[in-house]
Amino acid sequence: MTLDLILLSVLLLSAIWTVMTIRLVHSVVGLALTSAILAAIMYRLNSPLAAVFELSVCSGLISVIFITTVSFTQRISKERFIVRRRERLLRFLYLPFIIIIVGLLLVRYLKIPQFSLPCLAQVTDVRLVLWNMRHLDLLGQAVIIIAGVFGVVVFFKESNK
Repeated sequence: MTLDLILLSVLLLSAIWTVMTIRLVHSVVGLALTSAILAAIMYRLNSPLAAVFELSVCSGLISVIFITTVSFTQRISKERFIVRRRERLLRFLYLPFIIIIVGLLLVRYLKIPQFSLPCLAQVTDVRLVLWNMRHLDLLGQAVIIIAGVFGVVVFFKESNK
């Protein structure tokens, strides 16, 4: 249980660092770290197949694609970098505090349900396993895909200035 809390805390910290850093390379490294920690959590939840896919695709392949994309971008001037960093820090200054407060309130006032993993069975049909036994895995993957889509849309959105 303690290791799970440590992994979740490190996952949250790396996700915040990924969002708050101004340098794209640091964001990609933070994303890879977040994905690797998530793979470890998935493995601890007896979902090794999902963990392997998370580690290989999200932490490996997606990071390589992002690093390649970042290498094709132009560097901004030092002055513009300082202005963008200040704007970003002001925009996300409240984010860690809100996450900490919400986390403390959830731990204190919300009774967290204990999810039980399904019993290991000798089911050979992947469709039966995914649709009947691994609902939380599917929900997690859908949330990750939707968050990735929104992240790409926000990242490539042209500014109106």
